[in-house]
Parts: sequence; C-alpha cells; structure tokens
Amino acid sequence: MMEKSGFFLLLFFSVLFFSSAQSEQGNHPYVIRGEVLVDLEPIYAGHVDSEYPLDMRTAGRRALEEAAMFYSGMIYGWSFSYIPGERVRQIEENFEIFPIGTIQFGDSGLMVTDTEVTDMRLRVWTDYHMSDMQQRRFQMWTAGMTRNAQGVGYSPPQIDEYPGWLIHKKSALEDAARSALRAMLRGSERNRPKEVTGFISLSSFPRFFIDSGRWAASARFRVQITEVIPFVSF
Repeated sequence: MMEKSGFFLLLFFSVLFFSSAQSEQGNHPYVIRGEVLVDLEPIYAGHVDSEYPLDMRTAGRRALEEAAMFYSGMIYGWSFSYIPGERVRQIEENFEIFPIGTIQFGDSGLMVTDTEVTDMRLRVWTDYHMSDMQQRRFQMWTAGMTRNAQGVGYSPPQIDEYPGWLIHKKSALEDAARSALRAMLRGSERNRPKEVTGFISLSSFPRFFIDSGRWAASARFRVQITEVIPFVSF
C-alpha cells in the first residue's frame, strides 16, 4: 500500500533541512535535480543497520546526505589514477579516486521538492541551486571536452563489521567509476596502458540495488583523460 507524500512530509523535511543550514539561501538560476531512495528497514551484507528500523527524521537526513554526495560528484567530480593491470606482467589492477570538492548536509542550495513512502522505502526528489562558481565548474563537465562512460560497481562482498550505509554506497559508486573507466579504455585504446590519470564526474544520480546481499551501483560518468602512460618497449 502506498502512502503518498504531501504537505506534512514536505513541511517535516523543510524543518529538518533548514535547522541544519549553514548559510543563507541564494537566488541562483542554475538548478540540477536528482532522486534518492532510502530503505526504512535496512539490512545489507547480512548486517542489520545499527538504527534499524529508521524513523522518518533519520531517513530524511540520510536522503539529504546521500543527495549531497551525488551533487558533489556531479559538480566537482574526482581526480583519479588508474592502473589497468596486466596478468602477463603480474601487475594488479589499481584504482585511486580523490574528491575535488564536497557539498555538505545543510548546504543552502540543496532543496527537497517532493517525497513519497512506498514499500518501506522513502523516495526523495531534490533540487540543487548552484552558485555562479559552481555553475562555471559544472559547465567544464558539459562543454564537450569529456567522454561518456557507464558502469556497474559493487561494495565489498564480505565484511566482518558493517561500516555504515554511506560508506557501503560510496564504495559501490567508486567501483562503478572504475568499471566505467575500464570499459571506456578497452573501447578506445589499442594497447593496454600502464597507467591513466584524469578527472571523472557523475552525469546523473546513480541507481542502487542489492545484488547477492551487497550494494550495487549503476552510474553514468563524464571522463577527462589528462595522461596515458604506455608500457615502455625494450
């Protein structure tokens, strides 16, 4: 049975959000949008969440924290260093990713536009109103100098201790970035490179689902390669 959101849920989110706002809301014309789903009875990788079941305030905060992470990935993105690996040379695959900038919970540009609860999941639609500086940075990702890539990534298959919902989703998203980059390079590079460096950003909010008890993330990215280091021939 679906419980349609309305005035009271939006009012609740407004109180939740603005009580944590750290700066005054600006009048910015540039808006990007995204949707977040939060399980109200979270059980992942065989571990019950420490706050199970979630009350609406906790679920609302998680939705806004998750949205802030995705908007950070869309506006600022990450720098990366990727070693594809080479079995013959006994080189292991290695992917390192570093955030360029972050948007925090309580950012005045992040606004809730609608909510809905159905099948024990909270669905939250959000807008992010970019500042002029953020708009200029966002335009760098959409100016045609980047390449499109997509991939599916997974959180660790086995864990002894549950590290927290956001860490799990972050690890799945980062693995999706590795998977997308690997697939893109396979389609464009004739020879396997030794190392690749550059920048990567989300082109939209990722989609998360549970696969064999662990988080999986399906995501689309924009990639800017800054250097491709080939293997040296002797």
